Amino acid sequence: MDSALLTDFYALTMAHGFWKNRMKGENVFEMFFRHHPFNGGFSIFAGLETLLNSLEDWSFSEEDIAYLKNLGLFEREFLDYLRTFRFSGSLWAMDEGTVVFPQEPLIRVQGNIIECQLIEAMLLNIINFQSLIATKTARVFLASDKGAIMEFGLRRAQGPDGAMSASRAAFIGGAVGTSNTMAGKVFGIPVLGTMAHSWVMAHDSEEEAFSAYADLYPDKTIFLIDTYDTLKSGVPNAIKVGKKLLEKGKNFGVRLDSGDVHYLSVQVRNMLDAAGCEKATITVSNELDEYIIEALADKHAPIDTWGVGTHMVTGGGSSAFGGVYKLAARNGRTGGFSPVMKFSDNPEKTTTPGIKQVWRIKDTSGMAVADVLGLEGTDILQKGKRYLFWHTSGDYRRLYHCLDGSATPLLTKRIENGKLVSPHPKLVEIRGKTQAELDSFDASYKRFLNPHIYKVSITENLRNLKLELIRQFLGE
Repeated sequence: MDSALLTDFYALTMAHGFWKNRMKGENVFEMFFRHHPFNGGFSIFAGLETLLNSLEDWSFSEEDIAYLKNLGLFEREFLDYLRTFRFSGSLWAMDEGTVVFPQEPLIRVQGNIIECQLIEAMLLNIINFQSLIATKTARVFLASDKGAIMEFGLRRAQGPDGAMSASRAAFIGGAVGTSNTMAGKVFGIPVLGTMAHSWVMAHDSEEEAFSAYADLYPDKTIFLIDTYDTLKSGVPNAIKVGKKLLEKGKNFGVRLDSGDVHYLSVQVRNMLDAAGCEKATITVSNELDEYIIEALADKHAPIDTWGVGTHMVTGGGSSAFGGVYKLAARNGRTGGFSPVMKFSDNPEKTTTPGIKQVWRIKDTSGMAVADVLGLEGTDILQKGKRYLFWHTSGDYRRLYHCLDGSATPLLTKRIENGKLVSPHPKLVEIRGKTQAELDSFDASYKRFLNPHIYKVSITENLRNLKLELIRQFLGE
């Protein structure tokens, strides 16, 4: 992650061109996304700490330089420049765990054009994947009615780095722990697990397997009860061994990993209660996603813990987050910055120009009402004032709002002149922020079927700037 070769090749060819033409002025890029994954109504911003740590040490090693030299495309002096390259720019970003929406900048980067160009792919790689998994996990968390979610995805993740990033992002999104032991060590995430089918099959009987496991882990005993027959064998043996734990003042749980989860969980609960094991817990797994979990929760299936793997750590139905990184302002000929924008035959891909701040507006009860993009240093939203906000496309759609609650700027400086300027929050604090953020949005934005569209708007100043650049482009 620290090698600056983790970039798209065109970034190096562009950097060579910028260097050759002495284009070293300050520029501003922004990272944003255009659509929520999973056809959802919200997303979770994740991956910032990983990105910031990578930028601190991001450089070309001698082996990297030798590889680039062997390509035969780059001048020796440019390679000498890369040999001492370090990110020296500044970076603003939203807090990790923030609920975010399309078209608003999540990250703003200011620096010379070469460094801004070189970090693009690495930045998007980190933020896109972790934001995808954090968003997916938040959906699973909400579907379970904020239940206990165990992330079981190591064996199905996209390689070792994908597994580590997914474990981190899943914890931010709401998982209580992970099966990934390395993630537990590196990130301080609680590690969780039950038993394997092989444990049961390696013993002469299911009862013997359960008894041996209970002897090993009397304080964390969860019996996997579907190896042979869940109701005829697994539950009776779990009850038999579990009662011995109860007599010692311990508790136990059972885990279902196959079959009709709703039917089986109800039957298992009834059998446990009838045997006097009312406090015994039920964990379920097996290809779960938010839709299955929501259906089970709506039917009040007696499930205490959810083990979710494949569909959570891979993104399930959405393969990518879709964040992009675009130039918003460049070094002006007479000093300062000149706003720029990308035009497109697809209006959705036309960007919003200028250096921007994002303001989150909340009502007097603390519930989010809208996000507003304004020009940094010019548009300062103040309580008690009435504002006219416009749709990000700059068309006729508008919103009048009297600011009687709060307006909070979301982009905060994280790196200045290549150096971190604030400490990283603890991962458990980021997880807590995600849950608090989700609580500040109406349920209509969080539903899975046809979620309400949250308002993301621009100020009049920003709309006028956008329309002016469009008129200039059209020659009007």
